[in-house]
Amino acid sequence: MKNIAASIAISAIAATGVDAQGERRRIAPPAVYDVAPGLGRFTDEVLFGEVWERKELAPRDRSLVTVSIIVSTGKTAQIAAHVGRALDNGVKPAEIGELITQLAFYSGWPNAISAVEETKKVFDARQIGPVGNSGAARVELEAAAEAARSETVNTTIAPTAAALADLTNRVLFGDLWQRPDLSARDRSLVTMSALIAIGQPEQLPFHANRAMDNGLTAGEASEVLSHIAFYAGWPRAMSAVPVLKQVFANRKEKPMTTSPSDIKITPAGSSATPGPEQYFTGKVEISGLYQTDAPARAGGATVSFSAGARTAWHTHPLGQTLFIVSGRGWVQKEGEAVQQVDPGDVVWIPPNVRHWHGASSTEAMAHFAVAEALNGSSVTWMEKVSDEEYEKGSLAD
Repeated sequence: MKNIAASIAISAIAATGVDAQGERRRIAPPAVYDVAPGLGRFTDEVLFGEVWERKELAPRDRSLVTVSIIVSTGKTAQIAAHVGRALDNGVKPAEIGELITQLAFYSGWPNAISAVEETKKVFDARQIGPVGNSGAARVELEAAAEAARSETVNTTIAPTAAALADLTNRVLFGDLWQRPDLSARDRSLVTMSALIAIGQPEQLPFHANRAMDNGLTAGEASEVLSHIAFYAGWPRAMSAVPVLKQVFANRKEKPMTTSPSDIKITPAGSSATPGPEQYFTGKVEISGLYQTDAPARAGGATVSFSAGARTAWHTHPLGQTLFIVSGRGWVQKEGEAVQQVDPGDVVWIPPNVRHWHGASSTEAMAHFAVAEALNGSSVTWMEKVSDEEYEKGSLAD
């Protein structure tokens, strides 16, 4: 208890910074001045004398960032002082608990459980009672963004780790991110800070964009990097700089979004990209990709197959319609013969029917595909169509 009281006292001193005579107080633990006097000076004059006093990020936000870093990096000895400081800076006990819950998913359960033990000591010292779940309405995530995120998980994660994809969609974003116990902005700030602190800059673009969509300004995001440098180290902060720079640049170039009542036109050939190798065989190009806004759930694209190219086996939860634009193609339902399709044909594939489609062995084919999403997913990819399976179709060509 003495250690906890000392830690809280350090927090209180740090919040004050100067004494009645205007002289700066010593903030670092006494041993610092005996062992590393330079560290003591930088702690007093730079970290708490300058960084914590910068107006570019509110004290409450700095506490959220700091506690997130300490929890995610497992620095349990520092938790008490900064949890106390966070409470002094206006972070509610329930919000601290939810911050720890959020970071259990992003830095692991052991770090979170360790943080709970230390935080409980601070709560007990301050006579803070048990924290309950918020009774507020759940946070509604932006439908179009969630559909795109879920589709990415289903197409890139599910084929390799189906359980991870399910938990990501159902628990992480379907439950945790919708809890009202921490605002969407603060939840994003916490996650973004932890990702930088644990050296995961490749995860930063999605979460930095999400943070700014949730209300974090570019100036605040930039200031987060400066704050993190002191608590996670300069290399972590520096590694995040080019990533955040690209996020800022992309957001400036991003065209103004249309309102739900606006007519949207996807230009012919726009966003042309090769078909992902794990889902297609041969040369395939996808263009004109579009997704409607909720409550509508249809999406589609033009897909062009060179001769011999085809999809992998797959299903659609709500079915799929193919409009054959040019060339000659094949489509096959599992267990049935290959069927030939020609320009002008319209193909309806019922829900959950395992099938593949593509060009014939001698002629290219292009089709416009339309499918609806169910719970954010419009397709489930399976294994590739083997050459032997495909070659059976040549008998019908």
